[in-house]
Amino acid sequence: MFRELLVFLYLINIKFWFFIFNLLPLREKTTFVSSFGDNIYYTWQKVIELTEHKTVILNQNGLKNNIENNDRTVIRTFHLLQRPFSFISGIYHLATSKVIFIDNYFGFLSATNFRDQVRCIQLWHANGAVKKFGLEDPSIQFRSENAYKRFKKVYQRFHYVAVGSEKMEGIFKEAFDVNDESFIRTGIPRTDIFYDRKTKNSSTQQVKDYFNLPDDKKIILYAPTFRDSQLKQHSIKLNINQLYQELKDDYILLLRLHPAILKKYNNNYPDFIIDVSDYPEINHLLFVSDYLITDYSSIPFEYSLLNKPMIFYPYDLEEYRKTRGFWEDYETSMPGPIATTTSELIDIILKHQFDMGVIKQFSNEWNQFNHGNSSTKLIKRIYNEKS
Repeated sequence: MFRELLVFLYLINIKFWFFIFNLLPLREKTTFVSSFGDNIYYTWQKVIELTEHKTVILNQNGLKNNIENNDRTVIRTFHLLQRPFSFISGIYHLATSKVIFIDNYFGFLSATNFRDQVRCIQLWHANGAVKKFGLEDPSIQFRSENAYKRFKKVYQRFHYVAVGSEKMEGIFKEAFDVNDESFIRTGIPRTDIFYDRKTKNSSTQQVKDYFNLPDDKKIILYAPTFRDSQLKQHSIKLNINQLYQELKDDYILLLRLHPAILKKYNNNYPDFIIDVSDYPEINHLLFVSDYLITDYSSIPFEYSLLNKPMIFYPYDLEEYRKTRGFWEDYETSMPGPIATTTSELIDIILKHQFDMGVIKQFSNEWNQFNHGNSSTKLIKRIYNEKS
């Protein structure tokens, strides 16, 4: 009840300011709301390159790349309690922009009635999905009826949802309750870099130099999914000493924990493990890696574009299946072997028995519309429509 009261007061505040600013004329302006950053960055680049629009970026701790204030770009911190005046300024920009790009679920959208000339485009932060979200998230059953109506209202604000595949369209239909006309098959902007050989090569060398990676060892990237219960302290369900003893001579393990975890990893094997949790560009880490180990992350949907081996280590599979749910049967839909123990994981790596055809098929299904020019196609589609 108290939570709902706080949400109500928050949305009333937004609705008031949005109503006031909505009386002002629309500008030749594009506003981005960023919580993850990647899709926002690549789209912003093309807006600057291909349009005359001024741009505004409302940052919710998701501005990863080097974007700075200049004559065409304004950056605002978009947190009511942290920066109230900056937050109100952000509402002004939302109310007076002709184009809005977002990369996540944002509750404030339920209090914004965009004018008919405005287009709001969802650039979801993942290229594919393993675990359920949106209206299909199992936890929604514990929320109030008012919360459910609010969720629906947020999703109704999306004029368009950019997708990389028909498979993701099907997921969005259920998660957001949107119709076929809402989808634009331009591909996902953040995948463009995977087709840029020059950038991939330079980024790979940058990571090697930054972490002083040896050329004579294979690189394993371990990137487990963030779990809410691990906010204060990580819990790595691997026998690290066993990994070290078996793999240290020929492999380096890059450990990618979620940056939201407050307590850093205590590394007792610095010649084998490198903590890359704070490195800002996950794609660069994918480029340099020879193997990926993960569980329920969306990383494999892009990693498959590199045609490299993947191993899945879902140590809490049954619990996760019950609490989060999966869009497809987990065991049969993942494009790589599944390990349940550290010994199995080591055995898979040493035997190197991977079906690369499965990875290729997986990539073709989930990257159906991603061809290296997604950002350009997206901007031409949206702004030609607005012109």
